[in-house]
Amino acid sequence: MVVLKKFKKSCLTLLVMLSVACLALSTPGLAEAKAKTKSKARTTATAKSTRDVQSNRVKASNVRTSRVVRARGPVKISRAQARRLAVKSRPTPASGSVIKATAIGAAVGMSAASGASFGQLYGLHHTPDPLDLKSSVAFVMDQDTNEVLFSKNSEAVLPIASLTKLMTAMVVVEAKLSLDESITITSDDVDTEKNSSSRLAVGATLTRGELLHLALMSSENRAAHALGRIYPGGLQAFVVAMNRKAQLLSMADTKYVEPTGLSSQNQSSARDLAILVKAAYQQPLIRELSTSREYAVHLGARQLQFRTTNSLVRSPNWDIGLQKTGYIVEAGRCLVLQARMAGRKLIMVFLDSTGKYSRQADAERVRRWIETAPQVPRGSADLIAIPKVTS
Repeated sequence: MVVLKKFKKSCLTLLVMLSVACLALSTPGLAEAKAKTKSKARTTATAKSTRDVQSNRVKASNVRTSRVVRARGPVKISRAQARRLAVKSRPTPASGSVIKATAIGAAVGMSAASGASFGQLYGLHHTPDPLDLKSSVAFVMDQDTNEVLFSKNSEAVLPIASLTKLMTAMVVVEAKLSLDESITITSDDVDTEKNSSSRLAVGATLTRGELLHLALMSSENRAAHALGRIYPGGLQAFVVAMNRKAQLLSMADTKYVEPTGLSSQNQSSARDLAILVKAAYQQPLIRELSTSREYAVHLGARQLQFRTTNSLVRSPNWDIGLQKTGYIVEAGRCLVLQARMAGRKLIMVFLDSTGKYSRQADAERVRRWIETAPQVPRGSADLIAIPKVTS
């Protein structure tokens, strides 16, 4: 019995010793696991903190950028600066490529962010003129003598929107391509830059003459693009032909990248556009189609009626021989025309006008000024005296 008690006591002692040993052996692993857990938690917290800091910095940067865009209104520049801006953007005679000024490159982003035109961003609307025109750029020239009657920021290079289509028409007409050839509108002609709408659905087939008519009279973008796309050599060859014609006309401030005017990279000056109007006037077909009031095309069983984009064509007060309108946000409202008044053939250019009808209103202001005033008030650097003209 005594031996049995001693044996039990020895077993109990051994069991206690084994338990203590096991506990000692397991403690470092437990401590290591706890340490790893704590380290992982600290790493996760640090990463989250870093992400939060970076996110806050991005948010703060966006807020600052947004505030800068809203706070930065039109930048005032002098007419001399506007002329220097035009010089910086002139194409080189050798390659026809444009040396982009930093200001013009920045204006693309600023215009998209603020909804302002290039002229507004450059501060051209701050330029005063005696006629209080709403266009930041204006130019009036005698077609026969090249005498400049009115000039306002005429050397500033700006986007020209659908005034581009006047050169598109020049290239098509001078190529002497068949006006009866059928052309089908494709998905390539759909505007993906401005997402503008069109009444010419993909699959619609018209003649080249009909497309030219709609491009000039109604400023139809798909019509103009299709004219360039089916040109011999394709769209790229057509754009090359547009820039080559500009160079031949000595339009040194002008650059084209596509035939519709939807791109803000199509740019020119008022002086250059006056040259283009004078050259385009020599083409009877362009005169006829650009001054057409309305035109109907048949698309299968349907008939679509199109109308002019220029209300002055319908006015009995005007004798217009050629015209073209244009608009994109970057360019503002634009208008070029040739008209007979006060016994003269005059070419008028209005760029970057504010308001839906302000370009036509500016043209009316100039017409009344010319027809009622025998001589321009002196003392303005922008105006040149007009001798009294009788019809």
